[in-house]
Amino acid sequence: MRSMLAAEPDLIVINSCAVTSEAVRQTRQAIRRARRDRPAARLIVTGCAAEIDRARIGAMPEVDGLLANAAKLDPRAWNVAPIAALPSQERHTRAFVAIQNGCDHACTFCVIPQGRGAARSMPVGQILRAIDTHLDGGVQEVVLTGVDLTSWGCDLAGQPGLGQAVEAILRAFPTLARLRLSSLDGVEIDPLLFELLTTEARIMPHVHLSLQHGDDLMLKRMKRRHLRCDAAGLVERLKARRPDVAIGADLIAGFPTEDEAAHHANLTIIAELDVVHGHVFPYSPRPGTPAARMPQVDGAFIRHRAAALRAQVAVQRRLWLDALVGQPQQVLAERDGTGHAQNFARVQLPPQTPAGTIVTLTPTRVIEGLLA
Repeated sequence: MRSMLAAEPDLIVINSCAVTSEAVRQTRQAIRRARRDRPAARLIVTGCAAEIDRARIGAMPEVDGLLANAAKLDPRAWNVAPIAALPSQERHTRAFVAIQNGCDHACTFCVIPQGRGAARSMPVGQILRAIDTHLDGGVQEVVLTGVDLTSWGCDLAGQPGLGQAVEAILRAFPTLARLRLSSLDGVEIDPLLFELLTTEARIMPHVHLSLQHGDDLMLKRMKRRHLRCDAAGLVERLKARRPDVAIGADLIAGFPTEDEAAHHANLTIIAELDVVHGHVFPYSPRPGTPAARMPQVDGAFIRHRAAALRAQVAVQRRLWLDALVGQPQQVLAERDGTGHAQNFARVQLPPQTPAGTIVTLTPTRVIEGLLA
């Protein structure tokens, strides 16, 4: 959007999020702040909050208009001249390529389908063209993203699996140094994708799971399609084939009806799966979702449990980082003097390391969560 609207200097665009009530609150805060900073500009809001909370956001006096989420990448919706390509001309070390959008599932806590619509997949040819543009710009790492990335292909002819898209990328770009995948739904990992994840060196050894909870009853009430044993079995198989794989996971604290036993199960799955990249979300009820009508957990308990989950992830992460000391790491350098290893460990780099280069170094210690 920034590239597409570069010629519109008096336009402010708020690309909003609605995944939690806190995200909506921050959207409204950003709108008010933007209007204070630039009172004469035209201010348009798009994104999920503009879909889900349309009436309230549209009624804000600071807002000049709303743009449908589905239209935000269409130049015609903005009334600007068509452009040849959307990717920014700024040089980046990695490129995020959204190859999937929307979701066909009905998790009881989630409003994403309301904001993003049905699952939609980018055809392989279009994916390859997007990646080619980024590689021409010097990008070393491509990250495939999506709202429900592992459902890629469900709406395409023949319903190919995500593994086929990944295989096509690797075949088309033999010089692509690093391919990383964003959040995966474990039950949707197809056999070819599993094979590539565990055998292809150019795919980063970093699997982030859309786990959500460690208790079976909570998972059923969330309407997830896996149980604890399914997640544990998947990680066991991944690590048996690729021992250096680093596991990440999304975890929700304080889901409705969660008792102490369920919270304990949520805590213990962190060590069982060796979760070293944890995204912990305090549950917040989203309007119109089934979970919002369930018996709610007190807010103080939710905050306490979220803190406990984060603390447990921190323990697991420190053990993992300590084990990486003395082990050579290939690191993609970024502009702030740090970089990410293949397993997504953050690494402090020597001064003047050029951004965008891949360097190999052997860390000797851990300092404030960084290998150094």
